[in-house]
Amino acid sequence: MTKRMFLRRNTTQYSRLGRKRKKLQKWRRPTGRDNKMRLKVKGKGPVVSIGYKKDLRERGKSKGMEIKTIKNISDIKNADKTFKYSLGKIGGKKKIEIAKISKEKGIDFVNFNYNKLLKSVEKNKTGRKKEEKK
Repeated sequence: MTKRMFLRRNTTQYSRLGRKRKKLQKWRRPTGRDNKMRLKVKGKGPVVSIGYKKDLRERGKSKGMEIKTIKNISDIKNADKTFKYSLGKIGGKKKIEIAKISKEKGIDFVNFNYNKLLKSVEKNKTGRKKEEKK
């Protein structure tokens, strides 16, 4: 079954509800007396209900691979490529260390781009060096 996008009513009409702004597009249950979406009128968009759940074998996985959470540096040192990983709540300094280790090992993350982080850290360091010279 393909992934279904459940969007709030009128997301295509108003900017504050997500028109051309994907971040603001989110699900809110349709309410109201004559709401066509709540009445499940054909062509008015899908409503969250039983029957849209993923298959049991695919649930909680990303592209067929299990997801494990990285919470500290020792977790990433013990990591291998048989799983996909998601980064938990970690501060900036430890996140940079984890990024360096994961780049060496070639570990994939679901919610974290270590190349982008390392690039921005290097850019900030060079910018600070230029400011100190002036």
